This record gives sequence, structure tokens and C-alpha cells, in this order.
Amino acid sequence: MIGFSSFDLRQWTLNGSRINARVSKGAPSAARPPLVLLHGFPETHVMWRRIAEQLKDAYHLVLPDLRGYGDSAQLPGDADHANYSKRAMAADVIALLDELGIDSFFLCGHDRGARVAHRLALDHAARVRRLCVVDVAPTLDMHEATDAAFAQAYYHWFHLSQPSPLPERMIEGWAREYLHAKLGGWGAGGLAHVEPEALAEYERCFLRPAASSGGLMPAVHAACEDYRASAWEGIDVRHDRESRAGGAKVACDTLVLLGERGVVARMFDAPALWRAACSGAVEAAALPAGHFLPEEVPELTAQALREFFR
Repeated sequence: MIGFSSFDLRQWTLNGSRINARVSKGAPSAARPPLVLLHGFPETHVMWRRIAEQLKDAYHLVLPDLRGYGDSAQLPGDADHANYSKRAMAADVIALLDELGIDSFFLCGHDRGARVAHRLALDHAARVRRLCVVDVAPTLDMHEATDAAFAQAYYHWFHLSQPSPLPERMIEGWAREYLHAKLGGWGAGGLAHVEPEALAEYERCFLRPAASSGGLMPAVHAACEDYRASAWEGIDVRHDRESRAGGAKVACDTLVLLGERGVVARMFDAPALWRAACSGAVEAAALPAGHFLPEEVPELTAQALREFFR
């Protein structure tokens, strides 16, 4: 796979679920501290391919497929979608790091991975040295500020979170085209940032067929469950409200990276929202990209991460 020389690809059974991850060979050290990179929708850890190649000599990298994505387990959702909550996904990441013998680490997440990283930094604050969130504002703030313009731009939030099996069945009839539309949208300007090999890997994972029993396509259902967990009044929002009511904030220093052409930069004051959600120092930068910064501007993204995780 492009950009993944010097990595091992393995699977673990953690919290009763299969977690797939690509991990740097060897062990972390003072010269190569651990850095965890979490992908977003509708991708897999493969989205970090160019970043990994640039950072592999400076960091011991851990790149999991989030629960429900890639080659990690794609289980049916619970009635309250708790098994796709960001708390559950964060617990998977912690369990993986425990298996790898990694105590404290740098953490970066893009899109859904940034939401997992936010929850992880709240629930396991002592383990996160520094946090970077890429092209998101806090989930609760985005919901509370939703208006017609945001709903139009991010309609997938409200479509994917509808009760099963309506969105699954709608997507399954045109799944490849839907995947391409998501990968090429949100200011990305088409699919030029995704090499054919990476696109084929995204397609392999997203288009995995339904079981012969006539069930739903597992990756499509898992993505819907991810968004159902984060829906308005969903379990993620309840967790976020509980954390805020208790005064919990991200304790470590945080970097907010935004795409200048993305929806988040256009519609939210993300740096201000993250400063309100953090007790540590917050830096922010906007890069000349849409939503998929690690693929659209990998050199600039890697440079920003290298400077922040110094």
C-alpha cells in the first residue's frame, strides 16, 4: 500500500470486537514517541498513507481502523447505538494501546476520528500528551448551531442517522457513487487527491456485500450507526452534555487544523469553540484545502503535526 513501508498490519480482539491496525515496526522510544492517527468517514486508516511516510522516522505511528470501518469489526448496532458511541470507539483505541504497551501518546483525529479523539482526551486525559483535531468543531456545538445552511451542506448527518434500514437501503442501491461523492465533496474538488490504489481500498471496505441472509451491507450499516450515536439527543450528545455539566475540558494542549474551503471553516468559529472546550492552550491553523487535509495537502499537514508534536 502507498506510504506504508516499515509498518506491520495486524488484527486484535479487543472489547469483544476485532480491531485492525497498522503499526510502526519496532518499539516507541524517546526519539520516536507514539503518535496515534484516527481516520474519519467514509475512509479507513489508509487516509494517513502520505502522512505516515513523512512522519515514520520521527514517530512510532499507530493507525487503527475505527470500529465499524475498514477491516475492523462491523457489528449490528445496539438499540441505543451505544456500541458505536465515541466512548466505545475511544475505549477500543485505549485497549489497542494497552496491548502495544503504550501508556502516553500524541493523538490526532480527522472527521469522525477527531470526535473519537475528543472523547478519548476527556475520558483518558492522563494518557494524551497533546491533541490535534482536523476539520471539526465539537459535536455538541455543531448540533446546537445547526441552521438550514449547515443542514444543506452536511445533510449526511441527518440522513445517515435516520432509523434503520432506510438510509442503508437508499445508499446500497448506489453505494460506489455515494462513496465517490463523499470522498470528492466538502470542498475537496473531486477525487484528484485519492490515488487509484487508495480508492480501490476504500471501495473494497465500503462496498463489502451483505450476508447471504439478505442483511444490510455491513460497512454502510456501521457508518449509519456511527452517525446515529452522534445524532441530536443521541448517546454521544448525552455524553458531551454530561461532561460539560461536570466541568470536564480537554486538559492537554490542542491544535485545530481546518480546511480553508471546508464547511467547518465557513460556518463555525472552530478555534473559539475548541478554546471553550479545552483548559490547555489551543493553536489553530487553516490550510489551503477542503475537508480531506491529510490527502489534499499532505506535506503541509505533516509539517503542522511535526511542529506541534515536537
